[in-house]
Amino acid sequence: MINAVGNPQTLLLLGGTSEIGLAICEEYLKKAPLRVILAALPNDPGRDAAVAQMKAAGATQVDVIDFDALDTDSHPKVIDEAWALASGAASAGDVDVAIVAFGLDGDAEELWQNQRKAVQVAGVNYTAAVSVGVLIGEKMKAQGFGRIVAMSSVAGERVRRANFVYGSTKAGLDGFYLGLGEALAPFGPKVTVVRPGQARTRFSAHVEEAPLTVDKDVVAALAVSASDKGKEIVWVPGQFRFVMMALRHVPRAIFRKLPI
Repeated sequence: MINAVGNPQTLLLLGGTSEIGLAICEEYLKKAPLRVILAALPNDPGRDAAVAQMKAAGATQVDVIDFDALDTDSHPKVIDEAWALASGAASAGDVDVAIVAFGLDGDAEELWQNQRKAVQVAGVNYTAAVSVGVLIGEKMKAQGFGRIVAMSSVAGERVRRANFVYGSTKAGLDGFYLGLGEALAPFGPKVTVVRPGQARTRFSAHVEEAPLTVDKDVVAALAVSASDKGKEIVWVPGQFRFVMMALRHVPRAIFRKLPI
């Protein structure tokens, strides 16, 4: 259970080797020790390193459970397992914070011309995110509290030609988690949607660095601060809020010609 000073005691990271997800965990660990449950692909080579990173950051215990985003039939078992592990912690069976930080990208030009890869990206970024969101929401509604941090992207605020397959998946994720937050609000849990621009991680290493690119630690700090305050949305960096506010009103005929 989230303690008297607002610090969680058990945290679940879906996307257990995500650099930004792990940075968010570290940000929470700066505030107080807690138990971390990492949900990651069984064959992910980064699992051991992620466990070591969390232990070095001060986690009281680190558990790893198998999670395949595309295997949605297995998701109820994954979430049940996470809550069962939490029953061994001081939170008495509660997961206080769930971070949805898994995702998939690819070559933007290939994606819209390769049906298999486009469906895979949509399955991971949107369908799987909805799947776990419904399950986590059900658990947190029952326990009467909790925080969900969902990693969206400014790419989903107004989908552009340059990466419209990826952007469209983030637009769907963004809309779902904002709606989930509204649906859960009367029951206690809070949802924060994080909209970063480009962050310096392996995920973005294949693309040229864009303006307003930030380090993952900046994303983590703003995400945790926004969640602690119960904010529905946070842009990273904050300037993106005003950039996107302007871009939303640009006519499509002009928008499609912008060098972004």
